[in-house]
Amino acid sequence: MYKYDNYDQALVDARVADFRDQVARRIAGDMTEDQFKPLRLMNGLYLQLHAYMLRVAVPYGTLDGRQMRMLAKIARKYDRGYGHFTTRQNIQYNWIKLDEAPDILADLATVEMHAIQTSGNCIRNISSDQYAGAAADEVADPRIWAEVLRQWSTFHPEFSYLPRKFKIAVVASAEDRAAMRLHDIGIELTTRDGVLGGRIYVGGGMGRTPMVAPEIRDFVAANDLLSYVEACLRVYNRYGRRDNIYKARIKILIHELGADEYRRQVEEEFLHVKTLGLDPPKTEFDRVSAFFAPPAFESGLSDEIEQSDPAFKIWVSQNTAKHKAAGYVIANISLKPIGGIPGDASADQIDVMADLAERYSFDELRVTHAQNIVLPHVAKRDLYAVWQALVAVDLGTANLDLVSDIIACPGLDYCSLANARSIPVAQKIQKRFADMDRQRDLGELKLKISGCINACGHHHAGHIGILGVDRKGVENYQLSLGGSGAEDVSLGKITGPGFSEDGIVDAIERVTDKYVEVREGNERFLDTYRRVGMEPFKEAIYG
Repeated sequence: MYKYDNYDQALVDARVADFRDQVARRIAGDMTEDQFKPLRLMNGLYLQLHAYMLRVAVPYGTLDGRQMRMLAKIARKYDRGYGHFTTRQNIQYNWIKLDEAPDILADLATVEMHAIQTSGNCIRNISSDQYAGAAADEVADPRIWAEVLRQWSTFHPEFSYLPRKFKIAVVASAEDRAAMRLHDIGIELTTRDGVLGGRIYVGGGMGRTPMVAPEIRDFVAANDLLSYVEACLRVYNRYGRRDNIYKARIKILIHELGADEYRRQVEEEFLHVKTLGLDPPKTEFDRVSAFFAPPAFESGLSDEIEQSDPAFKIWVSQNTAKHKAAGYVIANISLKPIGGIPGDASADQIDVMADLAERYSFDELRVTHAQNIVLPHVAKRDLYAVWQALVAVDLGTANLDLVSDIIACPGLDYCSLANARSIPVAQKIQKRFADMDRQRDLGELKLKISGCINACGHHHAGHIGILGVDRKGVENYQLSLGGSGAEDVSLGKITGPGFSEDGIVDAIERVTDKYVEVREGNERFLDTYRRVGMEPFKEAIYG
């Protein structure tokens, strides 16, 4: 993983000092809240319903044990003993005191972490595939390019005040594990005639007006990628709406201009940008690449996993993925125990995950966009010991990609923008489907919940999606079906009238019962829905 040099450290330390002064002036009354707000947001500090919330950047989701331990320390010292991992591969703390926020940033800086550009109208944390560097199906390690983009975008003078926030994802596999086409820019690394490059998608997003990003260029050589992304941003920055927050995202610009006209302008801008020398020289690219060299995998390891323990066998089948190195496996840690809060982990659990990374995964962890954690490089001989340690701290749930592996935003329990609660709904659904045999029979079923139209829970991309809305002061929940954030990307469609908190749980059960009734063979829920359409499910839901 990338390590700070003196320039990186000086940059982060300077930002901490600046923010400490800004907080002191705010507390002293020398600054109003309106004056302070843009400054705190530039440092990831939000004012929520009950307290300040701090969002910490985890670039492309990659952490080491030392950093993970710092996250546990912050949870204990400054919060209420836990952190919330997010769909942007970051972590949030929900109970922060303003006067302690600079101290948190200073502590983060000691382990090469920060909260820069986790908010505001700038380029946010670059996200990537949580299996990067370990996946058997990738053409290159996408984190290298995510890191190049992170360095390019940090404090970029032209893109610090964009019309609206901007999100970029980089993947390197045909299987999209990062919802790449639901980003403002999605890059799929690929090869053509032996040359590495990227397929570029621009204009995706969720929120009030969900859109799937169209392909803007089918191939950009790796040597030109940074310049091409810069050209995409320049066209957006030139024409993006600043007069209407609801029309400010790049997806709206491309919708109004048309993909062809946007593409034409990007190509024109690209010809100019290429003359500026923005793309890193080979020496710099090699310097960054060296940080992502594969670990020293052992050779000659057994490719077998002893699975006489039936519970362990189930966990292996559900929560592990194929590794590119023989004798190793990718281990997924579910942060979705039945009845738990999706994405939350206690300080003690965070410490255990740090221990396991140091002992068994070459000191690497990954945060996933589905609010789980990955140990990317576990020797198969060690997998049982890893699982036992996880089970001991309630992290051994074997439910990856099942109906209880729910993505959920904090909702009205914390968020000042929310219209409805997400967490209690998620917990009720988990308890309704607590039987693991039933969950495994249902198979892959991605359920996602948002507490407002901003869609932080990615409900548009759920096989089953739930949106909380306000109906004359009463929480109401809309149900949608058929979404996907994967390579078969699609947006869910609303089934009809909404439901109460208990009613939405009943509706989901009717949907899954209908699926079991009409599915063919091992067909997953999404494929059944696409085959039979909405009507059978609407009939089951509403009669």
